Amino acid sequence: MPVVQVEGLARRYGEREALSDVSLRLQSGQTLVVFGPNGAGKTTLLRVLATLLRPHAGSVEVLGAPLPQQAWSVRGRIGLLGHEPLLYRELTARENLRFHARLHRVKLSRVDELLERLGLDGRADEPLRTLSRGMVQRAAVARAVLHEPELLLLDEPRANLDPAAIELVEPLIGPAPGRTRVICSHDPHGGISEADQVLGLRAGCVALLRERARVSVEEIAGLYR
Repeated sequence: MPVVQVEGLARRYGEREALSDVSLRLQSGQTLVVFGPNGAGKTTLLRVLATLLRPHAGSVEVLGAPLPQQAWSVRGRIGLLGHEPLLYRELTARENLRFHARLHRVKLSRVDELLERLGLDGRADEPLRTLSRGMVQRAAVARAVLHEPELLLLDEPRANLDPAAIELVEPLIGPAPGRTRVICSHDPHGGISEADQVLGLRAGCVALLRERARVSVEEIAGLYR
């Protein structure tokens, strides 16, 4: 059974159609990389898959559950890393992660493990508002993977990270056997290299959907012209 199955998905914001007739299928362990200019519908697609937005037309199944009817049954099996860190700025990184650990019934030892792995343990008890954007992004990565989700939804996951930080987060969000991911990217070379399938969106519509071997960097660049 596919981890993600979408048929004829449409989503509107008022009169504006953000997604129109989008269909795709993603098997367990695969990575789908989504390209497209700003406003193409990439983030909207992630938010629908994360159960945060309802489709207005079409069908969506995630981890075998139809959305939105059974969204409650899969929310704890999905990890979302969006443009916003979804963390409380007045709390420390440790307090934020412990809060999410209790929500997901995860042992608190997992929090300490991730803080150490991501190089945050030295500043884990300072308010998030005092940390750099790169450190906040690392904390957001920790939140997204804290409960070891079956499906990772990643929107520009390496934004604000320097090369050393990318090395720290890569084992947690990068390609790995059995790890199913949907990634929004603006990096044709890097995105194609880690994709099993490539989806190109333009104005909410599917401009291309192919296996990695059948997509060129030039085609991806053409989406932005």
